[in-house]
Amino acid sequence: MDRRTFVKATGVAGIAGLAGCSGGPSGGSDDTETAAETESGESGDGMEGTTAAETTESGPAANIGMVYATGGLGDGSFNDQAQSGVIQSEEDFGIAYNEAQPDEVSQFSNFQQQFAQSTDPNYDLICCIGFLQADSLTENAGSFPDQDFMIVDSVVDADNVASYTFKEHEGSYLAGLMASLLTTRDFSAGAGSTAGDSTNVGFVGGVESDLIQRFQAGFEAGVAAGSDDVDVIANYTGSFNDPAAGREAAAAMYNSGADIVFHASGNTGTGVFQAAQETGRFAIGVDRAQSITRDSYADVILGSMIKRVDTPVYNAIEAKIDGEFPGGEALSLGLAEEGVGLVYGDSLGSEVPDDVADEVSTAREDIINGDISVPMSLE
Repeated sequence: MDRRTFVKATGVAGIAGLAGCSGGPSGGSDDTETAAETESGESGDGMEGTTAAETTESGPAANIGMVYATGGLGDGSFNDQAQSGVIQSEEDFGIAYNEAQPDEVSQFSNFQQQFAQSTDPNYDLICCIGFLQADSLTENAGSFPDQDFMIVDSVVDADNVASYTFKEHEGSYLAGLMASLLTTRDFSAGAGSTAGDSTNVGFVGGVESDLIQRFQAGFEAGVAAGSDDVDVIANYTGSFNDPAAGREAAAAMYNSGADIVFHASGNTGTGVFQAAQETGRFAIGVDRAQSITRDSYADVILGSMIKRVDTPVYNAIEAKIDGEFPGGEALSLGLAEEGVGLVYGDSLGSEVPDDVADEVSTAREDIINGDISVPMSLE
């Protein structure tokens, strides 16, 4: 059954440390919000198909399989950002793609295998989105040595896998610095305000792992750089798709005196935004410019730690088409590569004091130049 899906590309207003990504998709860092329309159909195997807007007479430039992280599309964050990369590839290269949205980790292996075993179409590249796919992909890459894969957020040591990771700690440092500088002063904007004498900010993570702890480690380092007197309250909900748990965790932090909560929890973070509105405090989003993708909460979102998941998806597809697929390589994207950064809120960004924005901008340059070393793990 055909359906039509409208997908919002990442819109950005007030960029600190991210102005686009050379070599990657061009649509992810515009100052305006755009929409891409695709036609798709659902098949009986649980995968959804889309048709390329433009293909050559002999067919699409490539057939791409997308296996998303749990939480699925519509999260306004990680998966949606990854999808924007394949949509941009469709527009730029004339590829065709199919999508799978697993509900549980146990389904990753099956969806990867379905794409790898398919002969109609034969998939040129299978994109595995999220670190929780690594174990399944390690096994399947060996079982299908002639099939090319890429994975985001983990490294799989196989000649037919291109691995892409991010330096989330670098971008999270900027978020922590901003939070620390704002929570120690009287600041009001939109529907939120700080107490001025607050000594707490918060961090809400999804599934506790080395990856998500990189966000926390960078955030805590940035907070400490802003003030020695500010502590970080941390809570892991155990899920990337549980807004109720995110709301409960953030509400407890706000009620304990936290003014600002940063989340790295996928769709669980929607609950963080809800709690911020309910308590009249602030939040910091993740992965995309969430003041736009979750615009009903724009009046409490100070900014977002952008993670350009679209970039490796786009780059891997382009490399495959060009015959330059980086199988067996592990590539990492940080501030210098414009893979991460801090984007100010679409509604509140203009309210951030100039001295705070200047200090964040200086810190970005110092990280890129090697003058600030941001920890990757919790001490």
